[in-house]
Amino acid sequence: MNELSPFLQAWYITMKAGAIIAVALGILIFLVHNLRVALIQDFKAKYDYINTHEVQWYKWSFYCFGAAIGLLINLYGSGERVLNVVGVWFFVRIFFGVAGATLVSYVAKLILQYYYPTKLHEKLKKWRYMPRVNPKTGNRMRLLAEDEEDVHLDEGAKSEESIFSIDYDVWIDDKTGDVQIEKYQGHLTALRCNNCGFYTMKVVMEEVSQRFEDGAPKEIIKHYKCEYCKNLRATAFPISRKEGDDFKKYKDSHKRNTRNIDAVRIEIHSVLSGKRYYEFSTIEQAQKFLEEFDLDKSPKP
Repeated sequence: MNELSPFLQAWYITMKAGAIIAVALGILIFLVHNLRVALIQDFKAKYDYINTHEVQWYKWSFYCFGAAIGLLINLYGSGERVLNVVGVWFFVRIFFGVAGATLVSYVAKLILQYYYPTKLHEKLKKWRYMPRVNPKTGNRMRLLAEDEEDVHLDEGAKSEESIFSIDYDVWIDDKTGDVQIEKYQGHLTALRCNNCGFYTMKVVMEEVSQRFEDGAPKEIIKHYKCEYCKNLRATAFPISRKEGDDFKKYKDSHKRNTRNIDAVRIEIHSVLSGKRYYEFSTIEQAQKFLEEFDLDKSPKP
């Protein structure tokens, strides 16, 4: 039986070396990306970097693994002496190698496009709501609610947030009054589709459905479309014209009937520490607890 031709010997060596290099390159891309993320200290900057680059970095990493699969397929039969001369089998094997690499890369692309956004959503949510620290004083800052943050936004920012799906997070240092405003592209973060369950529901169009007498928007309708199952959804959002002082002057005049309440249970959801449950015998105890509650200092029940 004849020995392998010099060409086949060189071919198999090249395929083996190429597969090793492709796997190493894929792992290196993955590690470099995560190292860059770890080195970013600012939470907002970390959020922006992950949101902009993570899927693309992972895509290149998977492409390298796909190429490695294709190269390994071309090693099939390298130990069989009957395949010692280039023939039709050689080109068939190349075809299957290309097909294998394409299949792995395509499946990886689908995973990153439809499945991974669910994981990415949780990761971005974690860094967006990670407690901020005032760089001047080191004090812990508090994230304002939607009805509190408007007093710190100018009219342009309010319009962006209401009409163009731009989200603003306002963090405040209650001890010094220092304010930190962060801007997020709301339309870039997909919502969860109620039909397929993936985070692939994105805004495709917005329209003003009602206006105040002076022409200012009173209500807008956002039209959503799922990129995976093509499900459509439309939701109306009212636009408030209240200022910060209006909320401060508001007093709750509703009288509550608490005579038949035996216990009050509070359920707190945290991105960092999951769910926590607390029970109280009266509403007054629960209110006092919420006024003094600090997630970092409270022990797990």
